Amino acid sequence: MKKNCLLWLLWWAFGLPALWAAPYTGHGDQTVTDQATGLMWDQRETSTRTWQAALAYCEGLDHAGHTDWRLPNRNELESLVDDAKTSSPVIDTTAFPNAVSYYYWASTSHALNTSNALSVLFNSGYVNHLNKTSNRYVRCVR
Repeated sequence: MKKNCLLWLLWWAFGLPALWAAPYTGHGDQTVTDQATGLMWDQRETSTRTWQAALAYCEGLDHAGHTDWRLPNRNELESLVDDAKTSSPVIDTTAFPNAVSYYYWASTSHALNTSNALSVLFNSGYVNHLNKTSNRYVRCVR
C-alpha cells in the first residue's frame, strides 16, 4: 500500500504537470522548440517562394545563432497542424503569431510526379501536392 501511495505521489508531482506543459518553448529569438518532436522552428513569416527558392532560403538561413536550418519534410510540417483548433490558421498562434492560413512548402517531392512537391494548407491541415514553380509560404526547421 505504501508503495502504491509513493508511486501515485511521484506521478502526481512529476507526471501530471507534463499534461499541462506548453507544446512549444520560446527562446526569445523568434524561434520555438516543439516539446513533442524536439524540432526548433523559425517563428517568422516569410514572403512566398517557389519550392526551389524555399529550399535555398532555409539552407542559407543564418538565424538565432544557427546555420543548420532546412525546409521540413511533410511529416515534420504536418506535425504543426493543431487538430483541436476550430478556426484557421490551424496552428498554435501563440507559438506562431503571424501564421498565414495558406500553403507552406514541405521538402518532400510528390512520389508520382517529381515536378510537384507536398505542402500543408494551414487553413484546414490538408496536405496537397503542387507544382514546384508555385509560390507558397516557408517555415524553416532545424
